[in-house]
Amino acid sequence: MVEEAAGPLAGLRVVEMGQLIAGPFCGQLLGDMGAEVAKIEPPGEGDPMRNWGQGGTPTAWRVIARNKCSVALDLRAAEGQATARQLIHAADILIENFRPGTLERWNLDPKDLCAANPKLIVVRISGYGQDGPYAQRAGFGGIGEAMGGWRGIVGHPDRPPARMGVSIGDSLAATYGCMGALAALYHRNQTGRGQIVDTALYESVLQVMESMVPEFQVNGWKRQRSGSTIAGVAPSNVYPCRDGEYLIGANQDAVFMRLCGAMGRPELARDPRYASHLARSANMEALDSEIASWTATLSVAELETLMIEASVPAGRIYDAQDMLNDPHFAARNALVTVDDPVLGPTTMQGVFPKLSETPGRVRRAAPCDVGQDTEEILGRWLGRA
Repeated sequence: MVEEAAGPLAGLRVVEMGQLIAGPFCGQLLGDMGAEVAKIEPPGEGDPMRNWGQGGTPTAWRVIARNKCSVALDLRAAEGQATARQLIHAADILIENFRPGTLERWNLDPKDLCAANPKLIVVRISGYGQDGPYAQRAGFGGIGEAMGGWRGIVGHPDRPPARMGVSIGDSLAATYGCMGALAALYHRNQTGRGQIVDTALYESVLQVMESMVPEFQVNGWKRQRSGSTIAGVAPSNVYPCRDGEYLIGANQDAVFMRLCGAMGRPELARDPRYASHLARSANMEALDSEIASWTATLSVAELETLMIEASVPAGRIYDAQDMLNDPHFAARNALVTVDDPVLGPTTMQGVFPKLSETPGRVRRAAPCDVGQDTEEILGRWLGRA
């Protein structure tokens, strides 16, 4: 049975198609906020995410499939397509992240679906969008990161481009797809009409690239890989301590003055090389050397105490163990423990953002078996006995 709904999207019905990360993470976000998500999986092995995760036991599925019901349908067969159409007719939102044209080949053309259900919102996530000369190309998150500009500026200048340790392109596309769905819901509340949300992986990455394009278009300046720093912003780096590394961000003038005071070097704030944002940018390497020479004499704990006392934005470099042991994570329920039928009590990230009146929550663990909720969903949504 489905647990009592909670969250601002309670009562909303979502059909999630697709697999891996982009579409399913969009579904997770909506489910975390209270929507009932019917996750359609191919009979048999289901979504490949069921087998993803580092270590001996796959864990990725237990996070991305939380708050979802598993419905097994063969979308390549007429019977599965017919049932999918019925579910979509009863739904508010459809999420899919197949290559453009796939739904159309499966007799699930979004235009036809919207004609049958005018209130339907269709979130389409793909590598390059639903139109344009690249639309039919295969696109993964990493490709979107490369085309959107992210990969080219991550890493050290004397090495090939690096990547983040997570699938940030997919997650960004999912987040923008979710945002588009919520905007479309607001429009539907005003007009009664749904619409199609077209989300491209590369455009989702492009959206967070700040002023990268106008910097070149106006000034002819191309951002380059800069290691642990960012061009034009200093000091903002990871500095060595006796027992580890510590991140300090003190590029604003008043904050830099406080950092110099904490260092016992107030004269640095008056040094012409460092007295302004532009001057610090031009002399970043020398300034980082001054700071690193000082931090190397301290432990991480000692440096953290000094930064807190001086009100300088700074922080430790966390790993999962640090997060589990941190009292601030605990106080804000940034991590929650789910009673998972496969893994037992399992700690994972909580629901964000936090709403004061209608907070979301993890209402149910990820489904264990492919299609375990098929009869329940078809019964409640379609009235099948």
